[in-house]
Amino acid sequence: MLDPLARLPNALRLAEQGKYFVVHAPRQTGKTTALRALAHELNGTGRYAAVRVSCERAAGVEDLASAQEAILEGMHYAAEDQGLTTDCRPPGRWPEASPLGMVFAALRAWARKSSRPLVLLFDEIDALAGPALVSVLRQLRDGATSIDTPFPHSVVLCGMRNVRDYKAASGGDPTRLGTQSPFNISVESMRIGDFGLEEVAELYGQHTEATGQAFTGYAIQRAFEASQGQPWLLNALARDIIEEMSIPVEQPITDSLMEQAVERLIVQRATHLDSLVARLSEPRVRRIIEPMIIGGTAPGDVVYNDDLAYVRDLGLIARTRTVQIANPIYQETVVRALTQLLEINIQADPQAFLLPDGRLDIARLLNEFTAWWKANGEIIDTDRTYHEAACHLIFMAFLQRVVNGGGHIDREYALGKKRLDLTIRKPYTDETGQPAIQWSAFELKVRSDVSGDQIKPGLEQLDAYLGRLGLDTGTLLVFDRRTDAPPITARTGIDTATSPSGRTVTLIHA
Repeated sequence: MLDPLARLPNALRLAEQGKYFVVHAPRQTGKTTALRALAHELNGTGRYAAVRVSCERAAGVEDLASAQEAILEGMHYAAEDQGLTTDCRPPGRWPEASPLGMVFAALRAWARKSSRPLVLLFDEIDALAGPALVSVLRQLRDGATSIDTPFPHSVVLCGMRNVRDYKAASGGDPTRLGTQSPFNISVESMRIGDFGLEEVAELYGQHTEATGQAFTGYAIQRAFEASQGQPWLLNALARDIIEEMSIPVEQPITDSLMEQAVERLIVQRATHLDSLVARLSEPRVRRIIEPMIIGGTAPGDVVYNDDLAYVRDLGLIARTRTVQIANPIYQETVVRALTQLLEINIQADPQAFLLPDGRLDIARLLNEFTAWWKANGEIIDTDRTYHEAACHLIFMAFLQRVVNGGGHIDREYALGKKRLDLTIRKPYTDETGQPAIQWSAFELKVRSDVSGDQIKPGLEQLDAYLGRLGLDTGTLLVFDRRTDAPPITARTGIDTATSPSGRTVTLIHA
């Protein structure tokens, strides 16, 4: 593991200065580890009594008094378990107080009793919700601003969300940005970042030092590309290769093994990935993800900006100017989760689409899809949570069912692309008996009441995509979603077209 405090370079200084601040990051990025290290460092100076307190025990507790009692009980255990001396531990019993001031009264009594300045690190603070969260925050603010009141020297609030989003978590309206935050005493809100390429090499290098088993440079690069430095993903990939795939220690870990681990992780959809998938049905998350799948544009209103900040805090969206999924593993997991139920309903035998040399029969694939679309498209298209992206998701589900582990589907989707680009990479054996890769490119466009005919821009965009891939031909699918579009059986068919540079393109009307 890497030095946790190096990921929070200002935290120790702010705590020593007596500041109240926020630390936030998505789940399983090292928040708790960093807080433990910070508490250990502060206690090691001999000048502070620092305690990390988890608020998870109060998660889902709606009663104001019960939620605070759960947190205060946790403080007693935490102070004892983390080795505070008796003169720095909380009082044996907390003072009596009303439900509106239990935390305030308890911290006031503890600060008065402790022989050292208290530093409290509230982990998983956003496990609290509604009245309980806003009450605790207001009590902390009250204590911090009361100059004559004994109170903790420094308080750190740590959770997934930035302090900006605490209003929403506490039941406030996140669109009313001018309203007062319940924790407006925070001097800084710092995010624990992901690992860079050098840190990935250092992390994996520790395994090499301990066992002698090397990661090749390409393997490290592939792990970073697939995870974009997300700590849990990096550890999960290495663990899968070393422990689950049981690669012998004398065998180096290559990019090929890393590629297998990436696919296995996506298919298995471990707990970390499932927790992200569970968010996809939230309206705030869908409002960000759905336009990305179809290559649409952002509304740009205040509510959208706040939703975008929320989804970034969840870790689903990269913290870049361009709105895009945080990493390729998440990108693939999101699409597969959204297409999973559709794929189950597609009765297609993957073996039937294979040519003798192992290539995919693209012509048959397109014929089968258009036939399936005529029979099922209208029904499924009107019954999707991600309604605007329904056509894209259905075609991707069909491809996933046909490819079914025998090849790889690369999906390029992001806000503002005005299309969805797909590539299938299928291994096969060429005429000389050597292994080769079949590349097949697809571009998806939607014609709506406002977009106009999409064939001309689609051919131009596909032409550029094919040029980038070095391919001579590809497939353009145009889904007609106009309110007055002809019936699906009448409008669906296969045609050919020529791209601006003279490439022959298969054109699907759907």
